[in-house]
Amino acid sequence: MFKDSADFRRVASGTLLIAAPLLQAVAAVVDPGTWGDEREAVGYGANPALAQLQSAMYHWSYLLMALATLGLLHVMRRRAVVFGHVVGTLTVLGYVNLSGLLMIDPVEWWLGQHNTPERTQQILDEMLNLPGVVFGFQLPWLFLGLFGLPVLLVGVWRAGFAHWWVPLLAGIGYGASLLIPYGPVTVAAWSAAAVALGSLGIRMLRMSREEWISHYPTAVPGRTTPDSYANTTA
Repeated sequence: MFKDSADFRRVASGTLLIAAPLLQAVAAVVDPGTWGDEREAVGYGANPALAQLQSAMYHWSYLLMALATLGLLHVMRRRAVVFGHVVGTLTVLGYVNLSGLLMIDPVEWWLGQHNTPERTQQILDEMLNLPGVVFGFQLPWLFLGLFGLPVLLVGVWRAGFAHWWVPLLAGIGYGASLLIPYGPVTVAAWSAAAVALGSLGIRMLRMSREEWISHYPTAVPGRTTPDSYANTTA
């Protein structure tokens, strides 16, 4: 498999579509803030080991989801191509920025060790509300991943690779996580998204090499075809 680029991309894409959203859902389960005080400063004091674990899990979930998004673009090479490239690029940017924002967690934990939760929140609000932080790291980038992925899945559905319920379930899951307070319901919301994306990952893993290659553009002069791709394994 690792000597064949087509199989490697197929297996890597399928595995990431299962692992990345599942990692996010599990992170919400182990997060002390899910079941108690949602303030990280308090959660860190209650269980510092779990607080650090959930932060690392979220970080890697978002990074891997950015890579999984690139795998989704493969099945949109023949239909909704421009839509896929535009929305896919914005989604990748969103997830990369989400990952970067996780670096605020150690700062919040340290502040919580040396200040009251109220003072910690006041300091964080002053830091995070700086214009450079807001427009450089948060808006609109913060929402491009969670909003962009369900929109991208609509294109995957239109391309014929996903059932209609996949973008709907992912949209409900990610949308609910943004509308409701962070807590136990977040676990259910992100689990729903994990089911939707995981179904696509399983489908990719079950595909043959020929089925994966067939998603390349049809024969047009100067463009890659399934046969030429199979001969070169480019």
